[in-house]
Amino acid sequence: MSAASGEFDLIRRHFRRERPLRQATLGIGDDCALLTPAAGQQLAISTDLLVAGRHFLADVDPFTLGHKSLAVNLSDLAACGARPLACTLALALPEIDDDWLQAFAAGLFALADAHGCELIGGDTTRGPLTIGITVFGDVPPAQALLRSGARPGDGIYVSHGADQGLGDARLALQLLLQEDPALARWPAAVRAQLLQATRARLEQPQPRVALGLALRGLASACCDLSDGLSGDLRHILDASGCAALLQAPALLQAASPALRQQDATLALPYALAGGDDYELLWTAAPEHHQQVLSAAQSCGLQATCIGRIEAGNGLRLQQADGHIAPIASTAFDHFR
Repeated sequence: MSAASGEFDLIRRHFRRERPLRQATLGIGDDCALLTPAAGQQLAISTDLLVAGRHFLADVDPFTLGHKSLAVNLSDLAACGARPLACTLALALPEIDDDWLQAFAAGLFALADAHGCELIGGDTTRGPLTIGITVFGDVPPAQALLRSGARPGDGIYVSHGADQGLGDARLALQLLLQEDPALARWPAAVRAQLLQATRARLEQPQPRVALGLALRGLASACCDLSDGLSGDLRHILDASGCAALLQAPALLQAASPALRQQDATLALPYALAGGDDYELLWTAAPEHHQQVLSAAQSCGLQATCIGRIEAGNGLRLQQADGHIAPIASTAFDHFR
């Protein structure tokens, strides 16, 4: 373990890159960075804050933490249908640890380079480990995906990988924390195998940027899944002034394959309230159904229609036998 000599040396050694800027007019080194949007484009801006012990475990691998710190912000751009341009980083550290910083920066830059997102500024200070990233993207006027466009009759869709599903991240977290007694009853070998299969979904989520771009003109409303499907869907319902009916069999198709195979009774609640999925959740008119499926397929993903938008208010779930019941609010809230 080695230590840089101070704050500005830390920035120079780990976060200032000697390469030409492509998106920004001016990057790290001045009091402000300069970002010039392309002609006719609107800026999309989002900020997320990650705190040790709240958003990530203290012993998480710094490379994956660098990845996730940016991924959760890029996921917001994806939900808006915006193309990533640049980001800033605010980093509070209890101490300077060059080895940790090198790995953290490597994880952040690997994802940033994959999406053409330049680090153009930020700040560092001493304090409890806290990471704040602001991302900037661009989107043509009137093409941004919002939460407020859902209408009765629209289908409700969620993205997922062929061998991934909703609840994977929560399963990995619960296996790490060992807090769910239902999981504790599984053999140790099974738990270890499932953790290996799902841990990357928790620590290195993949922002669905390409899908967000592909859904321009197709999705009537959109958001990303960060705090759990039932809570995040309510954001769309509140903004759109609508209700929703989810279908349990369809939702299970989009749920974690690991959970479905091991314990189907856990798959549904984990899918509904798991959090940290960072998939896209959107609505679309019935005439766009096939286009929506094709858009997801073109991005190497699957899209599952899990319900429909209705008039009124509230969120309900219909079981395979036809029984319908309200879904309780289960979204994660930092102040509850």
